[in-house]
Amino acid sequence: MKKLLVTGSVGQIGSELTMYLRDKYGNDNVVATGHRTKPSEKLKNSGPFEFITVSDFKEVEDIVKKYDIGTIYHLAAVLSAVGESKPQICWDVNMNGLYNVLEVAREHKAAVFVPSSIAAFGPETPKDNTPQDTIQRATSMYGVTKVAGELLADYYYKRFDVDTRGVRYPGIISYETLPGGGTTDYAVEIFYEAIKNKKYTCFLKEDTKLDMMYMSDALKAAVDIMTADTSKLKHRNAFNLCAFNFTPKELAEKIKKFIPEFEISYEVDSVRQDIADSWPNSMDDSAAREEWGWSPEFDLDEMVKDMIEKLTEKLKG
Repeated sequence: MKKLLVTGSVGQIGSELTMYLRDKYGNDNVVATGHRTKPSEKLKNSGPFEFITVSDFKEVEDIVKKYDIGTIYHLAAVLSAVGESKPQICWDVNMNGLYNVLEVAREHKAAVFVPSSIAAFGPETPKDNTPQDTIQRATSMYGVTKVAGELLADYYYKRFDVDTRGVRYPGIISYETLPGGGTTDYAVEIFYEAIKNKKYTCFLKEDTKLDMMYMSDALKAAVDIMTADTSKLKHRNAFNLCAFNFTPKELAEKIKKFIPEFEISYEVDSVRQDIADSWPNSMDDSAAREEWGWSPEFDLDEMVKDMIEKLTEKLKG
C-alpha cells in the first residue's frame, strides 16, 4: 500500500491520530512529521518521523516522494488563540502550508484530509443547529484561514480532481495530549485541575455553550471520511461534526458528580471570549451522518466518566 503522511503529528490531534493510524495500517506505513516540537518517545520510536516546515514546498514534496505517500492527513496549523496573537504566522502556516500540501498532492496524485473547525463560522451564522451550508464570515485569523482552506480544498477537487475531504471539528477533549492554544482548551484543562487541585479558573463565561467531541470520535471520523464511498459524498470540505455541547458551568456540574469538592471560578479572557461568542452553540451534522455514516460513540456523560478515570490513572504515573 502507499504510505500515509501526518503533518502536525506532535499536536493535540496529530499525535493521537498518528498512533491510531499506525495501529490500523502498520507502523512503517504512517509517516509522522512535525516542525520544531520534539515528539514523544512513543511517537518517535513507533515509526518514521521527520521534521519539516509545511510552508516550504520542497520540504513537503521531498517527504512525499521519499516515502511514496498516497494520503496526507494535513493537521499542521496555528490554532485560534495563538493565531490572534500571531496573525501573520497563522496565515503563513495555515494557508501557505495547505497550498503546498495541495500542490504536492496534485502533482503526486495523493488524497488529502483537511480539518476545518467551528471557527469557520462567525457572528452572522445561525447559532443553533447551524446548517451544513450557511454564511461563513469568520472574525479570527484562524477562522479566516479555515474558511479559505475549505474553499481552496474544494477548488483543488473540482479543478484538479485532487481527492480532498474534510470535517469541521468542534472542541476536542483528550486525556493523552495537552491542547495547544485553542479557544476550547478549557474543556481539557478543567479535568487536569479538577483532579490535581480540585479547583479551576475558567477563561470563558459560565454560560458559553460550544460543541465538543471526545478524541476517540475525532480520530474515527478522520479515518471514516477518508475511506468513505466517494460516490456518496455530496459535500467535500467540510462536514459539520458534533457529539455534544455544554457550557463551562454545565461541565463543572458533571465533574462534581465524581469530584464533589471541585470548585470553578471565572476570569474571562476577552480575546478568547470574543472568539467563542462568534461560534455556534450547536451544529447540524446530518450531512455527515447521511453521506458517510458519521455517528459518535461518546455522549457527554460517557466522556466525563472516561476522561476522569483515564486521566486519574495517567496522573498517578
